[in-house]
Amino acid sequence: MLGKFTWRMLATVLAGEGICVLLGATLARSVAAANDSSTTGLQLTGGIVLGLLCFVAAGGMRRGWGLPLGWVVQVLVLLSALVVPMMLGVALIFGAMWIVCLRKGRQIDVEQARRASLG
Repeated sequence: MLGKFTWRMLATVLAGEGICVLLGATLARSVAAANDSSTTGLQLTGGIVLGLLCFVAAGGMRRGWGLPLGWVVQVLVLLSALVVPMMLGVALIFGAMWIVCLRKGRQIDVEQARRASLG
């Protein structure tokens, strides 16, 4: 189970990532429409589903299923770079923030627990 600071930090990362993914979905749709592609609806729908999945994972961080779903989201955002290459930057930035928040959040939770036991 995640500590309070860890899940809050991870949920914040996922919420920000969700916004970027939704913006990336509109970009993918616009690029596909400009290229007269027939997959505009599919790209927009896929991006919206992935963006909403980010928010669902953020909401599930308090519970046990949020962390595994968050990892799935990180992988899916990385794979979305195959459709929209600029999503690689989003995946790398938010993936790095995800890992840092996971590590530092746990350190903060341990320190908070230590301080609570002292006082």
